[in-house]
Amino acid sequence: MSRFLNVLRSWLVMVSVIAMGNTVQSFRDHSFLSEKLYTGTPEFVNGLQARTFGIWTLLSSIIRCACAIDIQNRTLYHITLWTFVLALGHFLSEAFIYKTAPLTIGVMAPLMVASFSIIGMLIGFQCFPETQEEVGARQKKRN
Repeated sequence: MSRFLNVLRSWLVMVSVIAMGNTVQSFRDHSFLSEKLYTGTPEFVNGLQARTFGIWTLLSSIIRCACAIDIQNRTLYHITLWTFVLALGHFLSEAFIYKTAPLTIGVMAPLMVASFSIIGMLIGFQCFPETQEEVGARQKKRN
């Protein structure tokens, strides 16, 4: 396995552990979301919304951790990449479309983590060894 994929694995574990902490915080005290993320409209944040956010964050954390454990599983790798794309889309839409999350450090941090993770995972695609199907298809094209 390439050195880059090992670094990516460490990154995914770190992001996963931080997300688990955010999950716990979402279940313990929903004011965390209104004070750190959705500061544009804190009145929209309630316990139900915080728990939903917590479950979404927990699911993303589990997927990312599973990918770190089995980073050469292409299907899991793609799903993990999509967790970051969805997070980026969510925070961008909340900041620029719905105006519920102004660009504070609480919003910039997940935007940067999602962006760096997407870039890292796209680079990581280059480190995957070829599958038997890819080798066979390439040889078939040559003949």
